[in-house]
Amino acid sequence: MKIAIVCYPTFGGSGVVATELGIALAGRGHEVHFITYKQPVRLELLGNNIHFHEVHVPEYPLFHYQPYELALSSKLVDTVKLYGIELLHVHYAIPHAYAGYMAKKMLQEEGIFIPMITTLHGTDITLVGKHPFYKPAVNFSINKSDVVTSVSEALRQSTLQIFDIKKEIEVVPNFIDISKYSQEYTDCQRSLMANEDERIITHISNFRKVKRIPDVIKVFFKIQKEIPSKLIMVGEGPEKEYAEQLCDELKIKDKVLFLGNSTEIDRILCFSDLFLLPSESESFGLAALEAMINKVAVVSSNVGGIPEVNKQGVSGYLTEVGDVAGMAAKALEILKDDATLEKFKENAYKTATKFDIVHILPLYEEIYEKAYKSRYKNTY
Repeated sequence: MKIAIVCYPTFGGSGVVATELGIALAGRGHEVHFITYKQPVRLELLGNNIHFHEVHVPEYPLFHYQPYELALSSKLVDTVKLYGIELLHVHYAIPHAYAGYMAKKMLQEEGIFIPMITTLHGTDITLVGKHPFYKPAVNFSINKSDVVTSVSEALRQSTLQIFDIKKEIEVVPNFIDISKYSQEYTDCQRSLMANEDERIITHISNFRKVKRIPDVIKVFFKIQKEIPSKLIMVGEGPEKEYAEQLCDELKIKDKVLFLGNSTEIDRILCFSDLFLLPSESESFGLAALEAMINKVAVVSSNVGGIPEVNKQGVSGYLTEVGDVAGMAAKALEILKDDATLEKFKENAYKTATKFDIVHILPLYEEIYEKAYKSRYKNTY
């Protein structure tokens, strides 16, 4: 099947999942076309089955804000016609589902009927999507999609509560490709990051307010008072500067490493013992899953889809949002001795294997096939 995937090309979870899905689909013989404003960060190789089409938004002085949705929908129409695309899979409700619907309507005028699958990832629903300025467009776009999927049951429920949805929403969870994590790094170089007697705690995110970055620092502050440890912070975002300032105020600058964005997350996680995820909102918790497949225990908040990934007392622990003391106590419980830590590490890995792409990919292929067969019925 010839599939067009529309996503954000950034380090965020939706872009990562969309890119990995496209790569896996290409590996199964599908022809995949990524359509976005720059090449996705996880898309390293192009070839016979993987293509990238850049959306250009020309500067025009009439517009105060350049119309990306217009450029995207036009690019979709051109790509569908030029390459014989059979199906659109858009990730993130806005602006992608909105632009996808407009492309569908333009194509129908020329007798081309193409189904659109919309995958909801999180903040497109729980944050941006429910804003009064965008809510009518998001509601419209979801209902005009041929198939709607959600990355967790929690997000599905939130969508139904926030919007007036007439479509069935199918839960297809996020995933990881275990085959990419099968290599045991002999050059893990843990000694470059910490002393032999120190535990390594890690946090990876886009450093937005919703991630509660100060809580990460405060939890680590309590941990390092009880157990020799180092904290590795991976990512960039608006909260990074304050996090660095907080480390300075708490006099733990020498114990915290800020590495910025990285394409070598697995190398960083290979020497990590514990992953902290205190977010106030997470539709799924992909960062936690990536930690778990690298045999890293997780202490997280209990919001959104995280409990569907991080299992209480098995792969780690769940706490209330903002409970810094509780999170630190659970972290210390995991880190207190080698035997306990090893048990949680192994359980984290076993739990993560349930989200291997080999289990998830067939679910998407089944949805694609069903949508393609019914494409003439779903015209508006």
